[in-house]
Amino acid sequence: MKIQLPRGTRDILPEEVQKWHFLEDKFREICENYRYAEIRTPIFEHTELFERGVGDSTDIVSKEMYTFHDKKNRSLTLRPEGTASVVRAFVEHKMFGDVNQPVKLYYNGPMFRYERPQGGRQRQFTQIGVEAIGSFDPAIDAEIISLAMNFFHSIGLKNISLTINSLGDKESRLKHREALIAHFEPRIDEFCSDCQNRLHKNPLRILDCKTDHEHPLVATAPSILDFLNEESRFILAKLKGFLEAIGIPFVVDPTLVRGLDYYNHTTFEIMSEEEGFGAKTTLCGGGRYHGLVEEFDGPATPGIGFAMGVERVLLALMAANITIPKDKALDCYVIVASEAAELEAVKCIDSLRRAGISADKDYQNRKFKAQMKDANRKEAKYTVIIGEDELKTGKYPFKNMETGEQVLASVKEIVQHFENA
Repeated sequence: MKIQLPRGTRDILPEEVQKWHFLEDKFREICENYRYAEIRTPIFEHTELFERGVGDSTDIVSKEMYTFHDKKNRSLTLRPEGTASVVRAFVEHKMFGDVNQPVKLYYNGPMFRYERPQGGRQRQFTQIGVEAIGSFDPAIDAEIISLAMNFFHSIGLKNISLTINSLGDKESRLKHREALIAHFEPRIDEFCSDCQNRLHKNPLRILDCKTDHEHPLVATAPSILDFLNEESRFILAKLKGFLEAIGIPFVVDPTLVRGLDYYNHTTFEIMSEEEGFGAKTTLCGGGRYHGLVEEFDGPATPGIGFAMGVERVLLALMAANITIPKDKALDCYVIVASEAAELEAVKCIDSLRRAGISADKDYQNRKFKAQMKDANRKEAKYTVIIGEDELKTGKYPFKNMETGEQVLASVKEIVQHFENA
């Protein structure tokens, strides 16, 4: 019976995995430089976590979650995003009591959303992201944005731009909400059914609608910036000042709301402007989520974070024609020149590997010439030839494949060569 992978998923084959290693290693290195520690949360959680945390007016909760019941009829959901799980762990493990605040975390793992598969968007996809929980200081907003920008620069992306906005605090959003309802209500029948349902639940989400984003009322909608109270304006002004101080260009877009209900105050997106994409494409997005910790029965604690899809970042690298470095090259290929030499070859390879040296040999019983071709194909730096004559002396031809230089050396001497290199 022929079975294929489910729609919206993909196999990442060995030749492509090295690209993922490159991104993951760079992200880990940047996060550690900024003193963010890794956290790993379950792939599935109780459904209520996402309903309460992400918001039932979002497309994610209303349309895209993979939800199922276990054998005890408990409703569980494959995680569609990372923040809710991290905040749940923050509360459950009482990390708000840690001496070091804010708690700075990063994650890397698969997420799941039921949506139409397309370039850079799958039903199972991988997100890497960070969360800083426990600080009101707008300087942490700038740090989070700086981390993301430095990551993109470290992997070679140059044509990127930053857009920021403020959604304000609860007071500001309530006033803006009333203005939005008054603005859209007279002509709400011209909008899609989702927007009609959102009008009194969360009218801000109308500005983020993929179906009606070109409706003229969206362009003329009241700006959140006109409703920010003094505290919200202060936070935005401080963030702008920090970004200017560290040399990160930005634009302020009052229509930037992001797609999750928990955002407030700072929101931001980083976009790629590579010609290969054909249009601006969002690589990374995030913002503040004051109130989310309390939603999960924790103390009043502010937080901010971002997430990016690994698949989309890889597409950006392709669009920019950036060559991703290969994984570590093969140090040594051991050629077996006779049947009697295979036992010694296996011992030689084991000694090399135990010393941290990458080594390989032929496992197809190929002739000498075919083994040499295999060593070249695998781009081995050195070869060792073990035959019957060499077994007698314990000294083997050890060849530098780039220079052609060859010497006779014992296994111990070969190991020492690599250790001293």
